[in-house]
Amino acid sequence: MLEMKFCSFCGGKLSQKKLEGKSRLVCESCGKIHYKNPVPTVDAIVEMEEGVLLIKRKNPPYGWALPGGFVDYGETLEEAIKREVREESNLEIEDLRQFHTYSAPDRDPRCHTISTVFIARGKGSPKAGDDAKEVRVFFEENLPQDMAFDHGEILKDYFREKKRRNL
Repeated sequence: MLEMKFCSFCGGKLSQKKLEGKSRLVCESCGKIHYKNPVPTVDAIVEMEEGVLLIKRKNPPYGWALPGGFVDYGETLEEAIKREVREESNLEIEDLRQFHTYSAPDRDPRCHTISTVFIARGKGSPKAGDDAKEVRVFFEENLPQDMAFDHGEILKDYFREKKRRNL
């Protein structure tokens, strides 16, 4: 992600200063602090035929992943995940419910993200689109080894929870 260089309020130059026990970006002209916050994302465990839908990513970081992506400004988490699933897999989703939130600072090599993960039923015929090179349904026993992000851990949590609750 690009580092901010100028103040979004007055256009002054930003520099690093030690404030509140941390290094912060501060405007040299107006003194406004510019906080660097994690970026909100969404991911979906799309249930299909007793398995889950994964996409093979076209862009770095490569590997198999849950459908998902960045939340657009002005968009709810639910709107974002419906849009991302549709763009990447050509599927509509139903029975949408939140699963867990994942926030490890290193979960995405591009930047610090916080992802809200949903579970939903897929509706339609999957077809790769947007930044998906391929889409396929996997079962717990045959999950791919080359998973992107922390999606392998998310799926372990999902299958463990599914067995525990008999979902």
